[in-house]
Amino acid sequence: MRKRLLFLFMLSFLLVLVACSDTTSSDQETETNTDEEAATETDGTIKIGVLASLTGALESYGKQTQQGFELGLEYATDGTMEVAGNKIEVVFEDTETKPEVAVQKATKLLEDDDVDFLVGSSSSGDTLAVLPLAEEYEKIMVVEPAVADSITGEEFNPYIFRTARNSSQDAVAGAAAIAGPGVKIATFAPDYSFGWDGIEAFKDAAETLGAEIVVEEYADPEATDFTSHLQKIIEAQPDYLFVVWAGANSPWNQIADLKIQDKGIKISTGAPDIPALSTMEALIGMEGFTVYYHTLPDNEINDWLVEEHKKRFDGEVPDLFTPGGMTAAIAIVEALKQSEGDVDANKLIDLMEGMTFETPKGTMTFREEDHQALQTLYSIKLEEQDGVPYPVPVLIRELTPDETAPPIMND
Repeated sequence: MRKRLLFLFMLSFLLVLVACSDTTSSDQETETNTDEEAATETDGTIKIGVLASLTGALESYGKQTQQGFELGLEYATDGTMEVAGNKIEVVFEDTETKPEVAVQKATKLLEDDDVDFLVGSSSSGDTLAVLPLAEEYEKIMVVEPAVADSITGEEFNPYIFRTARNSSQDAVAGAAAIAGPGVKIATFAPDYSFGWDGIEAFKDAAETLGAEIVVEEYADPEATDFTSHLQKIIEAQPDYLFVVWAGANSPWNQIADLKIQDKGIKISTGAPDIPALSTMEALIGMEGFTVYYHTLPDNEINDWLVEEHKKRFDGEVPDLFTPGGMTAAIAIVEALKQSEGDVDANKLIDLMEGMTFETPKGTMTFREEDHQALQTLYSIKLEEQDGVPYPVPVLIRELTPDETAPPIMND
């Protein structure tokens, strides 16, 4: 009898333990499911860090990029500033056009602000200094507007995607405008990566077309007196002077003062931003190329950009680098739509390689091999127009993405 009572007691005890275990397990499962549902329902925040020259020699470029990027996010998200249920937050940092500062600011964005993407920068030197951080921290970096070939060439890493055109794309457009068998060309550029890469790419394209480069001159990008360089070019007696330049201290006034065109040397260059165009009155009639002028593209996105820019910035039209900033923002939002908000860079790389998207300059595609955006450039002539206080780039023809596709240089 006592054994039977003991057996019943032990059986009851075990049943209680099992019941408690089931209840605890059920409670834990319910709690886990609740947490998962809460995580699914709670919107996250996607952070984008933008590096730009917001002060210094390239300040106007940085501010154009900033304005374009903000407008691009608004356009791409239909004004919600959200993508795939996640809010978008942007942090802008001024590189001061100093590579060491760019590295400091990028590190701050990655470590302190914990950004999911990097964008930038206005200077190729700044950008090249930051590229290794994108790979180290495994974050997608969209390069805009820096153009050095080496960014998607020997310094390339798989986390880099460039919406900006590169020097070789400029070079193909520039060479197509003037190069041919027997044509003698002098070149002039700033003495840093932007200038070196631009001239090297132009030489390759021009020589392929049969032209001869008779002299190359490089000047300190901070210089204000270019006389000695221009005199050497005059002495070489070329048919054309092809100029690659960026920044406020441009050589156009001195080129006019030295009456280079009166000496039988035709000037050719990429039509720059509007402030620089204002110094190029002596070059009216010049045929060259441009990355962008607001009247050249014919598409709905550019129409929206021009209209909204005028509304928000006292009637001012978007300038040379504004559409690039917009394009960088559109590219990021498009990638996030495809990833459904997943910011894992290694997943995004697979999605963004070969990705085609619409921009103020028409359709762009990230080339799979080097992540360079293939894009339209414009063959133009500078003309005088009533009511416009600077020479206006007038379209000769669009140079298609296939025509301006640069060589792959990251092998």
